Parts: sequence; C-alpha cells; structure tokens
Amino acid sequence: MCRLLDKASRIFLYAFFSVGIVCTVVGNFLVVLSIAYFKQLQSPTNSFVMSLAVADCLVGLIVMPYSMIRTVEGCWYFGALFCQLHSSLDVMLCTASIFHLSCIAFDRYYAVCNPLVYSLKMSHHRVALLIVVCWAVPMLISFGPIMLDLHIAGMDILLPEDACVFLVNRIYAVMASLVAFYLPMAIMLVAYWKIFKAAKRQAMQISAMESQMAAGVGKDSSKKQRHRNTMKREGKAAKTLGIIMGVFLLFWMPFFTVNIVDPFIEYSTEVVVWDIFLWLGYINSSLNPFLYGFFNRSFRRAFLMFMGCRVCLPGSSPGMDLSHTRKEANDRIILHSYLFRHHTHDLLLYIKLYL
Repeated sequence: MCRLLDKASRIFLYAFFSVGIVCTVVGNFLVVLSIAYFKQLQSPTNSFVMSLAVADCLVGLIVMPYSMIRTVEGCWYFGALFCQLHSSLDVMLCTASIFHLSCIAFDRYYAVCNPLVYSLKMSHHRVALLIVVCWAVPMLISFGPIMLDLHIAGMDILLPEDACVFLVNRIYAVMASLVAFYLPMAIMLVAYWKIFKAAKRQAMQISAMESQMAAGVGKDSSKKQRHRNTMKREGKAAKTLGIIMGVFLLFWMPFFTVNIVDPFIEYSTEVVVWDIFLWLGYINSSLNPFLYGFFNRSFRRAFLMFMGCRVCLPGSSPGMDLSHTRKEANDRIILHSYLFRHHTHDLLLYIKLYL
C-alpha cells in the first residue's frame, strides 16, 4: 500500500529533489564540458575527474528522478523489471562514483609523494585501464547479481507489487558493501594521510629555503614569517583533505552501515531511514563538482567562461591559458574581440605587439 503524503509536503519534496537533480546534472556536465574543451585541463588526474563527472551526471539523469517519485509517492509505478534495472543502475553508478574518488586519491598520492615516477606510474595506458576498472567492477557487482536475483537468494520476504525496495541477503550485503565502499574508503584514507604528511614535510622544506634566502634581513622577522607560511600551508592542506574525506564519509557512511546491519536485524529499518540515507549518498554526486572542480582555479574560470558564454567570443580558444587572473582573461578576450572586428592594419599591429 502506498505511503500517502499531504499535498504541501509532496510539492516541497518534489521541488527540493528537483533542485538537487538539476544541480547534479548541470554541475557535472560543466566539469565534462570544461575538460573536453580546454586543453589545459586535459591531464591524467582530470581524466578521472571527467569520468567521475560522467558517472555522477548519469546518477542525476537516470537514477535520481525515479528515486524521487518513489520517495515522494511511496509507490513504484514502473513495473518489476524496471525496478531491477533501476536498482542495478543505482548500485553501478554510485559504486563507479566511489571508485573514481579512490582513483583520484591514488593519483594524487603518486603526484605528491612520488613526483619523479608519477609520469611513469600514471601513464595514459594505466589511467585508461583504471577508468575501465572503475566502470567494469561496479557493473559486475550490480547487474549480474540483481538481474539474476542472486542478491535475494534464500530470502522469504514478500514485497508488495507496487513497491521497489532494495533488500539484499547477508552475503551480498557484506560483500557488496566491502567492495563498493569500505575498500575504496580505506584506499582514500591511506592515500590522503600520506599526502598530508608529504605536504607538511614539503611545507617545512620550503619554509627552510625561504629562511635561508631571508638571511641577513632580520632573523626574528624571518623566523616569524617562516612560521606563518608553514602554518598557512599545513592549514590549507589539512582543510582541503579534511573537507574531501569528511564529505565522502558523512554522505555515504550512514547508507553502507545500515546496508550491512539491516539483514542481521531482520530488515527492521524503516523505509524513511533508507530514503534519507540513500539521498545523502546522491547528494555526494551533487557536491563532487564543487569539491573536485570549484576548488581548482582553472576549473572555476572554465565554468565562468561557459556560464557567461565567453567561449563563443572570437578571442576564446581551447588552448587558452586558464591560469591568468579574471581581469587579465577579460582584457585579453576583449582585445581579441576588438581586433577581430577591425581591419588588417590592426591585426598586424596585434601580431607585432603580442607574437
């Protein structure tokens, strides 16, 4: 029997979830568009970020809308077969998103802790292989068991025909949670802890070099400035890594904890609790563009150029430098646009001045 909500609650929930879906799709699409268009953003790390954005964008496009209807209406209107397909896509895409987060942590570990062998370890071939793994393993643990009903083998629970509740047996709950969440979580924790220690060590080394360069200028002031710079670098590294890990754990840990515990307490978890924890996981897909995109200055400028349609101006090109300040970028685009509309004499003057 359907769980009925009053009209005001349904309108509020539809509006709230719709905003989340739009943010998920638009934010991740901007990431994909920026990396595909700007050559400066096309790096091994950003290959993982782009594939992550594709997975999160698909979560927003083909998983979240149907989950929204199921949550608000309390019923499933799309049949048993599509329920299986939707559950398979849900598990696959969310697991793929988590796998990509662990690959990004692994990539950054080599970039910071082993920079001399980074280009060898993270070659284009290996990056492509890891991305394939990030999609293939989630597909194996989702479509195979779910479509073949292996995830409910040995269960005697009868569900209503108008319900689409993802209940699993104990074996699948433990194994799938370990592979989809706890193993990637362990990789991320170890990688980011090593990155933080390496960043702290490098900050101390940089500070020591600065103190040597400042020798003779004033020992006391140099020592204070060195201490401030070191604390600033360590604080920034701790803040960034703390936010990334904190958000990941905050939004996914509740769901996977209940996912393992529920089969051992005779599936007594309320549907409302499942919905809340599931949507917390979906929100992580909405936040990934902010965490892995907006924290990067080049990504921010790429997003602003797309949102302001400045990529359509004549002076904009895929090979442009996104490292300039916003004012420098605006001035350069305006200058390109102006000269493009004028005569050959102006273009020759531009060539003499800038090339």
